[in-house]
Order: sequence, then C-alpha cells, then structure tokens
Amino acid sequence: MAETLIGSEIVKLGADIKAKIKSGNKIYNFTIGDFDSSIFPIPNKLKDDIIEAYNQGHTTYPPAEGILALREAVSGFIKEREGLEYSSDEVLIAAGGRPLIYALYRAIVDKDDKVIYAVPSWNNNHYVHFVEGRHQVIETSRENNFMPLAEEIKPHIQDACLIALCSPLNPTGTVFKKEELEKICDMVLEENNRRGEDEKKLYVMYDQMYWTLTFGDCQHYNPVGLRPEMKPFTIYIDGISKSFAATGVRVGWALGPQHVLSKMKAINSHVGAWSPMAEQHATAKFLSESHYIDQYFKHYKKELSERLQLIYEGFQQLRAQGFSVDACAPEAAIYLTIQLSLVGKKTPESKLIDNQSEVTSYILNEAKLAVVPFYAFGAPKNSDWYRLSVGTCKKEEIPEMLILLKKALEKLT
Repeated sequence: MAETLIGSEIVKLGADIKAKIKSGNKIYNFTIGDFDSSIFPIPNKLKDDIIEAYNQGHTTYPPAEGILALREAVSGFIKEREGLEYSSDEVLIAAGGRPLIYALYRAIVDKDDKVIYAVPSWNNNHYVHFVEGRHQVIETSRENNFMPLAEEIKPHIQDACLIALCSPLNPTGTVFKKEELEKICDMVLEENNRRGEDEKKLYVMYDQMYWTLTFGDCQHYNPVGLRPEMKPFTIYIDGISKSFAATGVRVGWALGPQHVLSKMKAINSHVGAWSPMAEQHATAKFLSESHYIDQYFKHYKKELSERLQLIYEGFQQLRAQGFSVDACAPEAAIYLTIQLSLVGKKTPESKLIDNQSEVTSYILNEAKLAVVPFYAFGAPKNSDWYRLSVGTCKKEEIPEMLILLKKALEKLT
C-alpha cells in the first residue's frame, strides 16, 4: 500500500519553488494552504494563553478524547456561533483536522467499501486509497462553483458507506448553497431509512475547517443545522487551524455521534495524534473570549477578502483584455479559483505548451507566479483550473504580480 501512495503534487511544486528562491528568484508563492505568521499572526490572546499554559506546567499527556475543559469550550463555541447542540461527549479533540479525517475513514470504511467524494477536493483520493476503499468520484464544474449536486451523488448512494463533503471547499473557496445541501441531506436520510437495522448506515463527513471565513453576503450552511435528523449520520471536522491562522498550533475537533467518535478516539490514541496539552488549555480559555474573537475576525476576514478581491478583479481585467484566463468570485476561505487556458499556445521559443504541467511551469518561470493545478486535488489532468492561496500574500505585491502575469501572457502566441 505504501509503495502505491501517490506523492503530493503540491510538495513537488514546492520543491521547484524553493530551488528558484534559493537561486535568487523572487516568487509570488500562492501555493500553500497556510499563513505567513508575520502577515496573519494568531490572536495575541491565544498566544499569551499558550505561553501561560506552558508556564503552568501543562506538558504531560492529555486524555485521548481531549481535556474536558476544551471539549466543553468547543461545545459552547459551536452552540453560540452555529446553533448546534453537541455535548462534551460528542466532541473529540486531535492534533488538527488531518488525524480526525484519517481516523474517521479508518472507523467507517472497510476494504472495498464505496466512498463518494467530489473533485477537486483535498486529499479524499489519498484517504480512500489508505483504507482500500472504492472511489466514487464526482467531477464538478464551474457552473456549480465546483460543488457537487445531489443529483450527481444520488445514483451512487445505494451501496456507499461515506459521502465526504467540504464547505467552504478546499481548494476552490466556494460554498454549498442552502437548497443543494438540503437535497443531499434529504437523500441521505431517505437512504438510511431504506437500509435495514443490520446494514451499515450512510455517513457524511462534513469538513468545515474554513466555515468562519465567509465574505460579503455568502453564508455557511451545515447538515445538522438544516436537517436535525442528520445528527446520527454526520461527523464534522473543524478546529482553529484556519479560523485563527493557527495551523501549527494543532488543535482540531470532530463533532458527531458518540459511537463513531469512540472508535476514532481509539484509533487516534494508538497513533498518538493528540493535540498538545498546553495548546488545549489555551484554546479552551480562548474560545470563551467572544468579544476578542469578534474583533479578530473583523480585521482578519477584511484582510483576506481584500486580497482575494484584488486578485479576482485583476484576473477579470486580464480576461476583458482578451487573455485566456478567468476566476470565480471569492466566497470564502483563503482561496481563489483561477483558470489558465494556455494549452496549445506557443512560448517565445516556439515551444508548444502541451499540458497543464507545462502551463504551471511556464507561469512559474515567466510570471514568477506559483499556483496549484486542480489535478493536484484529484481533478482530471487536463483541468485548466487552479487554486490560488492568499495566506502568505502581501497586498502591496498584488499589482506587480498581475503586471508580470500579463507580460508572460503577452509572450504567448
């Protein structure tokens, strides 16, 4: 199994970028779903609480499910912000979202079980491979903002055990519309009512790691908030990584039915995927700071939104000027979906650009712009859509990046 794992395309691209930077090139690196902490630091209050927790000696093993204070704080935070009722026994803490997703796949998916997931999406293809499940891939389109539709999922649910959903979506920065998520929920409820008592139920993994980061009139919806009957079949993946630019702090949580979380806890306890004790104590204290959190979100979301909007408008101007590029209007998260339709064009050296890998290389070499192709997220190799992340973006560099991109596009024939 290990020898058949597919290497990360993002890691490969990252190696090229590092080599160019090391040789003296300035690169506009919009590849990583992370933050430059000098631009987007974690909240000062959270940082102070972490330091205080270490000073108080919180450096031992935490309980496998997470400390009670944090599980209670998560319960209160989710109730206040999303209106969801989850007791502390329905909360599982881990070192970020990844070990929770892995544990969920391990807990629910047996060998040859069918998992439904859309592409592009983050790492579902790899997790299904890990557990030797059957891939049921839904290829999404720009027309639906790259979000899967109930009608696309429905033909495949009869023998599926898991539907993996994410909103706001990594890599697109787009969200489920209320009506579409309601249709998916109703479909899952109908399917589970059809199944007998001895049959495995159809579960939904709902990755909402970016749910606090919506912009303008865009609104986040979730399954249990729309259909309370979905609670026994929904496992949320969430945490502070993206909400507070705290990817390295490693505090994530799952919300869900206790019988599923207990299995996930057992799996995580064997691989030691606990969130650090001091960070747990600090996060428990911080999540009750509603006024401070509101202030932080106001500034943080404004800065993210401005960057996304500036780049989106720049791409629309390039498109209006006749260049083969496009972008989806930003809705949420730290990502912008951009299109680079350059296959078939010739470089100044009269070299034909044959595929998206060559498009990625050309844009990196000529425009010094590094973005991630959607095929790194399971989409077809010929997809001309890309993820652009603004977590490390300096606002003042956006105009010069767009100028260099325009010059690179002008060289193509």
